[in-house]
Amino acid sequence: MAANIMMGCQVRHDVQFLTSYGSINDDWVLNAVMHLNVQWLPGITFYFGLGTQRSARPNTMVARPTVSVFNAEGEEGVAKTMKLPGVFLAPVRPDVVHQVHTGISKNKRQAHCVNKYAGKSVSAASWGTGRAVSRIPRVQGGGTHRSGQGAFGNMCRGGRMFAPTKTWRKWHSKVNVTQKRYAVASALAASAVPGLVMARGHRIDETPELPLVVSNSVETTTKTAQAVALLKKLGAYDDVEKVIASKTMRAGKGKMRNRRFVQRRGPLVIYASDGGITRAFRNIPGVELASVDSLNLLQLAPGGHLGRFCVWTQGAFEKLDAIFGTHKKPSTEKTRHKVPYRLPQLQMTNSDLSRLINSDEVQSKVLAPKEGSAPAVLKRNPLKVASVMAELNPASVPAKKRAAEKQAADLKVKVASAKKARKAAKEFSAGKKAFYASMVAEE
Repeated sequence: MAANIMMGCQVRHDVQFLTSYGSINDDWVLNAVMHLNVQWLPGITFYFGLGTQRSARPNTMVARPTVSVFNAEGEEGVAKTMKLPGVFLAPVRPDVVHQVHTGISKNKRQAHCVNKYAGKSVSAASWGTGRAVSRIPRVQGGGTHRSGQGAFGNMCRGGRMFAPTKTWRKWHSKVNVTQKRYAVASALAASAVPGLVMARGHRIDETPELPLVVSNSVETTTKTAQAVALLKKLGAYDDVEKVIASKTMRAGKGKMRNRRFVQRRGPLVIYASDGGITRAFRNIPGVELASVDSLNLLQLAPGGHLGRFCVWTQGAFEKLDAIFGTHKKPSTEKTRHKVPYRLPQLQMTNSDLSRLINSDEVQSKVLAPKEGSAPAVLKRNPLKVASVMAELNPASVPAKKRAAEKQAADLKVKVASAKKARKAAKEFSAGKKAFYASMVAEE
């Protein structure tokens, strides 16, 4: 395997697979991919280590079982390392996330409908049959163009719409609790895959690691200037600048309804306790905040698309195992009908199909390819090809020869008899002429 893990036609030649212990081999990369349960998506490049010579900071963004906790205050550096929570090993299911996101997003809709008198404000009645016009209701009266025009119908100018909308439509949608938890776990697992985060459009080239975890001192930050300085130190402010540059006027009538501008999404800051962190980050464009106790799929996967760039506090990161549990023990905080919640698990522990097919266990049971089979030959029509007919019927050659000789003899006899008949006819004609001449001479 090359130093790039690539799907589609996107290639990055500066990908480096690095850990704190040095370079890693191909088997480690494959095991990391299988552990993360990443589904291969066409057109998406998975970058496990991004290192560029243009950057002054060494970038070693690698999927690994331990996560570094970076200092929020003071000099740059790693305060400690933590074990990767079990929720990041959940299966990445874009189909589940999209379905759940569609259902949840319906629950914030407001009821609306057209005026029940729209298109029915005129006095109209049908003219009935016998006047060579349709039986649609027509505006009554006279002296104006409007009189006699069709009304009320959805096919008429100025008429009502078909099936006018009502406020008692079913606006909201129920989504199973287990499905919502599955989607949240899948979105969290996808937020730790650099390829999916970059494919979603986030700028994380300068980010040292994913998931990005910061010490707990950031939760007591109350000043926006300190929050901006922290994002710049962590290399996450490039994503904020992308949001600032993307602000533009909304297309449509929403600009007249207090929704004048639209912009992209930036980092999602997830905290355990609010000691002022919401005040510090709330005014930075594109930055959203969420409590680890109430994670929302609408924030983790905006638009139903996986790969939200998340910045974690140490306390929030430590609570993930208690909230979602691991693959060996259930959650201690989430229950369903008094049953502790368990993380979803893949039906296949290894989803690399080519590796499964080429494994020794499968190949030892597969039948060997057959050898010595006769090659396929082109079928030829014996009625058109003489050599094929001779193979099928050896007597056909002399029979065909006898038939040709008989045909030639018959033709010779036919030619001779025709010649004889012509000679006799010529002699008969000459005799007629001689007889006629003798009769004329006698007169």
